[in-house]
Amino acid sequence: MERVLFFFQRLTALILAPFVLIHLAVIMYAVKGGLTAADILSRTQGSVWWISFYGVFVIAVAIHAAIGIRRVLIEWCKLSLSAANVLSLLIALGMLFLGMRAVVAVGGL
Repeated sequence: MERVLFFFQRLTALILAPFVLIHLAVIMYAVKGGLTAADILSRTQGSVWWISFYGVFVIAVAIHAAIGIRRVLIEWCKLSLSAANVLSLLIALGMLFLGMRAVVAVGGL
């Protein structure tokens, strides 16, 4: 199990690296261009590209962060494997739910 989680955390890190850079570039463009939240939403709503981009971003973050949190719960908080698994799964599901709500809102679905 640990090898599989190690693999998935590294895989999601590879996915997240370019996504974070694109996300930051978009933020810098929006701030520099003086765009308001309404301007940004008007450009993203209904865009399959942005919905797909942020959908994949949210999924990768939820997986990546939950695996890291699981390791912290085991090593630092001294939780049992089963407790850490359950808690990290709940955290992942929470991040996934909240992130996808934001994707739906930004995408205008």
